[in-house]
Amino acid sequence: MAELVFVGCYTGEAGNGTGITTFSRSATGSLTEVATLPLESPSWLTRHPSLPVLYAVNETATGSVTALSFDDSGKLSVLGTAETGGAHPCHLAVTPDGRFLVCANYTGGSLAVFSLSPYGAIEARTALVQHEGSGLRTDRQEAAHVHMAVPGDGIVSAVDLGTDEIRSYTLSSDGSAELLAVSALPPGTGPRQLVRRPGTDLAYVVGELAGTVVTVRESSPGAFDVVSVTASTLSSVTPNLVAHLELTGSRMYVSNRGPDCVTEFALDEAAAVADQPCGANPRHFALVDGTCYVAAQSADAITAFTLTASGEAELRHYPTGSPTFVLPL
Repeated sequence: MAELVFVGCYTGEAGNGTGITTFSRSATGSLTEVATLPLESPSWLTRHPSLPVLYAVNETATGSVTALSFDDSGKLSVLGTAETGGAHPCHLAVTPDGRFLVCANYTGGSLAVFSLSPYGAIEARTALVQHEGSGLRTDRQEAAHVHMAVPGDGIVSAVDLGTDEIRSYTLSSDGSAELLAVSALPPGTGPRQLVRRPGTDLAYVVGELAGTVVTVRESSPGAFDVVSVTASTLSSVTPNLVAHLELTGSRMYVSNRGPDCVTEFALDEAAAVADQPCGANPRHFALVDGTCYVAAQSADAITAFTLTASGEAELRHYPTGSPTFVLPL
């Protein structure tokens, strides 16, 4: 299979994208557009762990998720669509065994679980858990806003920007979800994402509203205690709406909207090392073979730069409308 990159975007009133755009990636890391499949606001994408199947949220007031198959050329075909049970779904993940798809409904403030067929098709919604509550920031935390659903070993952790909580659930064999633990984060954090550090009991939470990275320790499965809080960038530009976090080896990278940069951290020192300009309104990004590909939403482009020791690198642009997500295969 050729090296492919799928890009999700905002469409219609939310943006000027078309759907999921497929790019091929050369040996030098450059991107060439191959095809586009029209789809309504596929703002987050995820791949099945063992099948040639993708899943896309349709981030709309109705709220749905679409399953798609792909071939070696990157051509996409819709397998089916299901309602998520909540408005503006913004994140998806598949459990490691490939049996369930978990979904975060942002405006709906809920966590949805779907069973998957042996071929990756969406079978049925098996759980819909509604969150309640609010937070310190009345403009953004007036209600629950589930922003990420992170599957683990028999559990799923829901990151709630609206309530400053991580709520973890036991995920049973039939796809039902039972509350396991509730972990509080500093008021006004506005947690957006949670990423575990492999081989440790540590994880990192990006605080969209506070402009922070919160280090937490998983004291028991699904229960997290705050270890430290640090600024998400070296920049003093405000406001800063932190978006995405990636780990690679001993390094962490965080995208910051406002400063419009990707910030590199040395994990062991828990310290920011460098800011890399990356285009206007960087949301999701992906690290591939030493290159960072950024969905620069307001620049209408995927931007790319080579990871360097100095943190400063030439920025390349690949035009595409209102990109929000970059998924390399």
